[in-house]
Order: sequence, then structure tokens, then C-alpha cells
Amino acid sequence: MKPDHFELDTRLAGDSHPLHRFELCDLRLMDDANYPWLILVPRLIAARELIDLDAEQRHQLTDETDRAAHLLREAFHPQKLNVAALGNVVAQLHVHVIARFEDDPAWPAPVWGRVEATPYSPEALVERIDRLQALLRA
Repeated sequence: MKPDHFELDTRLAGDSHPLHRFELCDLRLMDDANYPWLILVPRLIAARELIDLDAEQRHQLTDETDRAAHLLREAFHPQKLNVAALGNVVAQLHVHVIARFEDDPAWPAPVWGRVEATPYSPEALVERIDRLQALLRA
């Protein structure tokens, strides 16, 4: 698999914004202001399942998922962090890391299919990305 030929699924591209580039994954911010929600997408051709990654890649994905989870915890102090790789709608391997709060619109249920996404306003999007990128640089 050659990362230089990687193409992001069009649905992931349309539903999220670039935030950071880790060694293996692109880190993206889901365009849903209801939740602080990050997505990690390994830049690997045809990766659909975790078992499609070799041992080194799986370890790297785990490390980068950990970094994303720590980032959300540091930035937002959530009651719970949800981490999931489903792929039922978008087959391309990607991992969701979502900060959850007892007063969020879907609590305590999963976020999928509960509440319509609320896109960030342009100003809120810039603020959220700036805040997260500053913490990534720290």
C-alpha cells in the first residue's frame, strides 16, 4: 500500500475539516458543533478494517487515537470519550473520537442517527480548529 496514492473518501471529506497530519493518519474535525468530534483516517489504500493494517500500522493508529483522545480531554474535559471504528456507511477505515457530555443532545445514546448535525459557523470553525491546533503544537 502506497500512502502517496491515498484518496480520502468523498463523504469523509464533505463531512469534516482537516486539522492535523500525524505520521499515519489525517486528523479531521467532524462538521458537527453538537460534539467535539475528531476522525482519524489512516492514509492507506484500500484499508477497510483494522485487520488490514500490519502490526506496526495498528500500533501507530492506536498511538494516534490516544493523542486525539488526550487532545479532546485536555481541550473540553468531557464526562466520557467515545472511540469507534464502524465503517457501515463509509467503508474506508476511520476512527471516531468523540467528547461526550451529560448535556449533549444525544446523551447517553450513541451520536449516530440521534440528532441532525449542526455545522459549525465559519467563525466557530476557525476558533475550534485554532484551539485544537494550538494544543497539538504545545
